[in-house]
Amino acid sequence: MKTEVGPQCLPERRRSLIEDARKGRDPGSSAPELADHSVGFTLDQEGDKTMVTLVFTLRNAKNSGLSRAVKIFEAFEARIHHMETRPVRKAKNGADDLDFFIRCEVHSSGVNTLINSLRKVAEDVSATKEEKVPWFPRKIRDLDRCHRLITKFEPDLDQDHPGHRDPEYRERRSQIASLGLNYKQGEPLPRVEYTTEEIATWKEVYTKLTTLYPSHACKQFVDAFQMLEKHCGYGADNIPQLQDISSFLKERTGFRLRPIAGLLSARDFLASLAFRVFQCTQYIRHSSSPMHSPEPDCCHELLGHIPMLADKQFAQFSQELGLASLGASDEDIEKLSTLYWFTIEFGLCKQNGILKAYGAGLLSSYGELMYSLSGEPQYETFDPEVTALRTYQDQTFQPVYFVSESFEDAKSKLWIYASKIRKAFSVHYDPLTCSVEVLDKPHKVKEVLTQIWEELKNLSFALDKLS
Repeated sequence: MKTEVGPQCLPERRRSLIEDARKGRDPGSSAPELADHSVGFTLDQEGDKTMVTLVFTLRNAKNSGLSRAVKIFEAFEARIHHMETRPVRKAKNGADDLDFFIRCEVHSSGVNTLINSLRKVAEDVSATKEEKVPWFPRKIRDLDRCHRLITKFEPDLDQDHPGHRDPEYRERRSQIASLGLNYKQGEPLPRVEYTTEEIATWKEVYTKLTTLYPSHACKQFVDAFQMLEKHCGYGADNIPQLQDISSFLKERTGFRLRPIAGLLSARDFLASLAFRVFQCTQYIRHSSSPMHSPEPDCCHELLGHIPMLADKQFAQFSQELGLASLGASDEDIEKLSTLYWFTIEFGLCKQNGILKAYGAGLLSSYGELMYSLSGEPQYETFDPEVTALRTYQDQTFQPVYFVSESFEDAKSKLWIYASKIRKAFSVHYDPLTCSVEVLDKPHKVKEVLTQIWEELKNLSFALDKLS
């Protein structure tokens, strides 16, 4: 997500990741507060609807009472999901008096008015609002809806962007970004024919960074980088294409790439990781500033992120972050974004007792990669409970880096942290259908357990044969 080096870009980059996590939700996603406490939950599919359970009594329901109540629900365009009736115990009009139980979906702005209107024709009206869960993708094709961009770092809007005063660059960046805007799941990944100037910028960044990788990058990164050079066209004189990289990653770890037009909102970006999809830009930074870009570009993505996604443990770690984000509150999205920053962007790990970098923000930044392993900054053990609450240094490189003993250790700690996120449900990813199952009913959990049990039996048989 962060693209480069300079102290000058750290404050703004942090705000895009954390502050915009609060802004990334759909407008109108909060329903009006009702007097009663919430019960249950509902997945927000449209962003401006609220699920409400209403209980009330209608006198003379079979005549005018029912028709007047129905007109109220029609006037507010309420969608009724469930309705029950029963005779009132102490009826005034015999069997014509009924108690109603209605579960309906209504526009958030009209909830309170609907209730007040209902009280004019019914007695003992009570209402409970179900807890609303922010919409999240359930199938991989739903990622077509995860396209909310943070635009303040784009050259058209950011006056400090190196390409702001270069109309030719801005037009070229917009042209390439449009490929991501128009992309739909399942289509071939668009290829870009890069210009001589763009390749020269890539070559300068590539040549400088690769001199540090053997001594500063973790073993998994170095091994994967060599395979990318062999199979995906990585080289100083060639900017690799997303389709070639995506095919390589899918065979290695099940991850795939998807083109994106710019910096994605935190919620949408994390949701993509849940499906083992990495949203990747294709445009390149301005030639006047090859070692700095205020927004993500292909140098940052292809050099910093892609090699680590070829490692199975790291891929699983990335997906765990994504799964934890699905349906999470804005506050939890902010914390998960912070964890992403201090691990996938700026994480360090130990290998043979020596610190190595695995974070993309380091591995795509010559200056900060050298600084992070210089012994000057502070190093702390990665602890999600602590890390999620940390803040950034605004005017310089990170003053503290979090160190994991291994990716497996980081993944285990993250799983424990994610299990404590308060949600009324859990999710399970099915790699065969590339879909997420919401585990909100006992029978759904049992179905997943049955699948796992079958897999365990097959593994047990395999182990018996070997022994």
